[in-house]
Amino acid sequence: MKRRRLAAFITVSFTVVAILLTSQSIISAQKEGGKGDRDTPPPFYNPYPAGILPGDLNSEIARVLREIDLIEGETLVQLQTLPSPTLTGQPPILAHTGQRLNVLLGEAMNFDRNISPFKDRACAFCHMPYAGYSGPIPSVNLTMIGYPGSFQFRAGKRNAQRYPYSPSFPVLNFNETQQAFFGGAFWDSRATGYLLGSPDANQAQGPPVDTQEHMLPDTACIAFRLQSALYKRFFIEVWGDDIDTIKFPHNTEEICETPGGASVFGTDTMPIKLSPADRAISNHVYDHWGQSIDQYETSPDVSAFSSKFDAFLHSPTANPLSADEMAGYNLFRGKANCNSCHLDGRSTAPTPPPPQGNAPNSTDTGAAASTAPLFTCFGSANLGLPLNPRDAIYYQNTPDFFGFTANPFGFAFRDLGLGTFLRSGPGSWASPNDDWTQFAPLNDGRMQTSTARNVAMVPPQCPTTEAPGPYFQKEFFHNGYIKSLKQLVHFYNTRDAFPFPTITSGHCPAGTTEKVDCWPMAEVKNNEDMTIGMLGLTDTEENQIVAFLQTLTDGFTTPFPDINTFTGVCMTGGTAATQGNDFLIPTPPLPPCATAICGVPPLPTMPIP
Repeated sequence: MKRRRLAAFITVSFTVVAILLTSQSIISAQKEGGKGDRDTPPPFYNPYPAGILPGDLNSEIARVLREIDLIEGETLVQLQTLPSPTLTGQPPILAHTGQRLNVLLGEAMNFDRNISPFKDRACAFCHMPYAGYSGPIPSVNLTMIGYPGSFQFRAGKRNAQRYPYSPSFPVLNFNETQQAFFGGAFWDSRATGYLLGSPDANQAQGPPVDTQEHMLPDTACIAFRLQSALYKRFFIEVWGDDIDTIKFPHNTEEICETPGGASVFGTDTMPIKLSPADRAISNHVYDHWGQSIDQYETSPDVSAFSSKFDAFLHSPTANPLSADEMAGYNLFRGKANCNSCHLDGRSTAPTPPPPQGNAPNSTDTGAAASTAPLFTCFGSANLGLPLNPRDAIYYQNTPDFFGFTANPFGFAFRDLGLGTFLRSGPGSWASPNDDWTQFAPLNDGRMQTSTARNVAMVPPQCPTTEAPGPYFQKEFFHNGYIKSLKQLVHFYNTRDAFPFPTITSGHCPAGTTEKVDCWPMAEVKNNEDMTIGMLGLTDTEENQIVAFLQTLTDGFTTPFPDINTFTGVCMTGGTAATQGNDFLIPTPPLPPCATAICGVPPLPTMPIP
């Protein structure tokens, strides 16, 4: 009996290894064929002054691509070895393993870098597990902010938002009573979810055709590339075989290996000429692309609820917070006012009666209002962050090899966030609801309130986000201006205690230190959130809040999947308070906000400099 079991185990082991090796060899062949499809790769686009692109960028890109291929290979093995579901019943259900199949399909697509013109960018390139599914390159987080896309070096304009718990955001809607928008996805909430019923699935449809990210010029390129994907049979198993009926023109590959925005396309957003029936199938495939990735991000593989705080909620006695963590938690929901936006779902009525003191100052002994709090209100706010002159987007004001200019406004660009989206303005998407346009002036500068969960997630070998470390350099807020959690909390605490309303980043007066006792003017002063800025927290209290934020990192109760795939180098030295200040650069004299941004009716409530 033992001999038969051993033989069976060896057979299965060899099978899995063979599948993994085969998957990796095919993946490697596909990647090698990426830029090789062209006689000569296009020259790099480098409009940047010295110091914007980090010196290790090429080697770091190569590192992340190797890590992506590793996870992709492992996912393909899991797909190959998963027992097939059984399609049964009315409505038809993929019984037994259908849910896991769809999750793994979404993961395979998330880590597939064939979904880009040069087969060198996957969704995961900007969203790796060990960084809480955010930016995986410390030097990029420190310098250029936006991640370089498939055609190097076009780059995005914002910090890559984290995946975990994003599927919980509702479809974007305007609350008449509160006079506020809630839901959507992306920093500016432009992925409303109005069609798929899921902002997260809608968000997954953005990067493949974003001119700064994957850069495919037509959504039909997804269906075209999926026709030859290693996991195509699993896509068909979940979504049907219509994908194989699409008749693509002979020049489809040539189109799909040309980055979006290229002058050859003009204003044509559907350069692949399909019949109406084939275009409809292609659109359905694109919807299914977003839906499967959403299921991956919804799953415990990504949104795990496995943090120390979750364990504390389950059993405070068995899993107590440390003294500093508990002090930080009490500050989070009290003096620091964090809980007004990053809702923790806890009871505010201590029991048994009578309560000792007034909540939130009294001890909360009530049952948790939510055992799965998401630490967000699903709304948006303008926190008054300074313009960050390191952001690569400001320098992309000249045409690249393909005749595309990402930001013709240069430093006249202002990121109005939700306000630009409501106007269907440049750099955002069209709004699906004209009734919302009137509210644009009240939402200029507002950015989505992300969940605080996993804000501190880092690779195990770099155990913190904070200097002196060893630490993993992250970037925080939409424009990456903040470089540590200590700075983040200090900003909330002192933005209005040390205001310099007429200077820009890089110009703090002698005797002051930027991000310590000097906060430059807000990029957008309109609609600034005044519930923060002068909280009166001590240095110790700030550190205690950081300690609490670290309890929101998943992986405490069960290991977080793929957390060990980081093969880079940790950083050391310095202090969390001044982290990243060595890389500050002076903001040039700013021209007025471009008319195409700030001159679109309805106009901002006051001029934006």
